[in-house]
Amino acid sequence: MTGTTARTEQHRRVQLLLSEAGDTYAADAGIKPADKPAPLWQLLVLSNLVSARIRAAVAVEGARELFAAGGRTPHGMAELTWQQRVDALGRGHYVRYDEGTATRLGACADLARDRYHGDLRNLAREAGEQRDRVEDLLTEFPGIGPTGARIFCREAQDVWPFLRPVFDAKAQEGAARIGLPTAPERLAELADGDLAPFAAALVRAALDRDLAERVAGG
Repeated sequence: MTGTTARTEQHRRVQLLLSEAGDTYAADAGIKPADKPAPLWQLLVLSNLVSARIRAAVAVEGARELFAAGGRTPHGMAELTWQQRVDALGRGHYVRYDEGTATRLGACADLARDRYHGDLRNLAREAGEQRDRVEDLLTEFPGIGPTGARIFCREAQDVWPFLRPVFDAKAQEGAARIGLPTAPERLAELADGDLAPFAAALVRAALDRDLAERVAGG
């Protein structure tokens, strides 16, 4: 296969993958990406839920229920009682970690309000818009470890372009499964437009063998 033919095949696979699985997890949770306090907070909540050992679809539904209950901002989350958070997570079937997560989300809301005045753009400023430092600061939120921080950055990279390119280990695993290069810079070159939907689609390819086989063989 010549270099030109290989690149054409890679682009075909990218387009097929995006057509089948190109929504971000944030979009699934009803989050409208923007460099504004509310959606950035909602992305933090989602990253907290997705990073647990639980199916992503359940985490997304748990986030939707929390937002519907009033937790769309740090203040709104803090105003919810612990039981209200537990109940919202339960409605989303996020039951395995519901009680501990309800506690951690309350602590996250307090930290977001006390340190960043409810606005995670202040976190980016404190980090000097350096991705490594952003990840370090994110891990100070209860329930957000290195995995959760990378999920946040992966989903936020089109809102905060200074983070780009973010293709974490799971996205790179998906790239390998469908025969794409795994280096983040190479993947960014293959993306046609925003990187976050492509990264999310690669994660789905890593998690869904049937999807990966359709894309690789389609």
